[in-house]
Amino acid sequence: MSADVINKAFLATEEEFLSLVRRQWQSKPQIASVGSCCLVGVICGGQLYIANAGDSRVVLGRLEKTMREVKAIQLSSEHNASFESVREELHSSHPDDPQIVVLKRNVWRVKGLIQISRSIGDAYLKRCEFNQEPLLPKFRLSKPFHKPILKAEPSIAVQKLHPEDQFLIFASDGLWEHLSNQEAVDIVNSCPRNGIARKLVKAALQEAAKKREMRYSDLKKIDRGVRRHFHDDITVVVVYLDFHPVNRSFSRGSLLSIKGFAGVTSTSNSKHS
Repeated sequence: MSADVINKAFLATEEEFLSLVRRQWQSKPQIASVGSCCLVGVICGGQLYIANAGDSRVVLGRLEKTMREVKAIQLSSEHNASFESVREELHSSHPDDPQIVVLKRNVWRVKGLIQISRSIGDAYLKRCEFNQEPLLPKFRLSKPFHKPILKAEPSIAVQKLHPEDQFLIFASDGLWEHLSNQEAVDIVNSCPRNGIARKLVKAALQEAAKKREMRYSDLKKIDRGVRRHFHDDITVVVVYLDFHPVNRSFSRGSLLSIKGFAGVTSTSNSKHS
């Protein structure tokens, strides 16, 4: 296991999907506008590998013994044009395109179309051959491009896990739009494990309802397609890290038990998590 292995896996997935787009181009051209963020976590040999393409996020809950609190530590960075660093990266990669990022309705978007700068798919912004008819006009650029606008390469972080590391929260931006890192960690730390991912989703939806001055129960009744105007779709996976000391004569390090609790809900007809 290595960062290079993970990077190759991302690129292989990307190429396979683009091959699918190419095969179905004549019968299903809109598949060229389909894409997904991708957030991956791998634990191997006591090391944690985090790979991210898009605007999902992973947050670690770490026990601070001196303060007797579980602190939130963000382990990934989002590839979203709302961040100045991402806009600078885009300008650096496309120095001859002053319109590589456009402020549209107070939101920074790549080519005025999409907020993320990295993804799996979105062939219409990676291969010029797919940015033409019969793709819908709203996805087509007025001028051809000669290099991919979006990238599939993930940003990868590697770190050693410690006994103080309690759990990991993997979630799409729909969760982080309404909960801070520490708020999410506090919920996971203070609640039973069973159903914890679903509890995080509910907490985010309650905040979304509060912002619209409505009740959570009323928000849940709204059709998913219409709810896209109230909140983004939310995907959550919580992974618990349980360390157990073992005899050093039998092991080179600590034995790590991993338990995950997943909750996928509250979609709102968005092509990106």
